[in-house]
Amino acid sequence: MPWESADRLAVSTNSSYLALVSEPQITLTENAAKRVAWIASRQDRPAILRLAVDGGGCAGFTYKFELADNADREDAVVETDGVKLVVDPMSLELVKGSAVDFVEDLGGAAFRVTNPNAQSGCGCGSSFSV
Repeated sequence: MPWESADRLAVSTNSSYLALVSEPQITLTENAAKRVAWIASRQDRPAILRLAVDGGGCAGFTYKFELADNADREDAVVETDGVKLVVDPMSLELVKGSAVDFVEDLGGAAFRVTNPNAQSGCGCGSSFSV
C-alpha cells in the first residue's frame, strides 16, 4: 500500500530535521535580553546570562542567574537580540520549555522564569518544585 512506504519514510527521517522545526528548549524574551545587555554593558562584561537550577528554596529548587564570560561546551545556548542565555544540561532538564523574562512591577524588578514543568512555586517566584 502507498501509505506504508510513507510511514517507513517518516520513521526513518533524520531527527535533526525535527529539531529544526521543534520549539526551542528555552527562550529569552526581548525584555530580558535588553536588561541583560544593560547590566553587562555597565559591568563591561559579555551579554551572556547563565541560568542554573540549585537545590533549596522553600519549594525544593531555586533559580540562579549570573552573568557568564562564555558558554561551556555542553551548555544549551539561545540568543535574542545578540544576548545569549546559557543553561547547563542538568538544569535544562528542569526548565525545558521555559521562558526567561524581566518584569518590573510594584513588587520590584526581577528576572522571572515561566516554567511549564513546575508543579508548585513559592510567593517570591524564585523557588519551585517538580
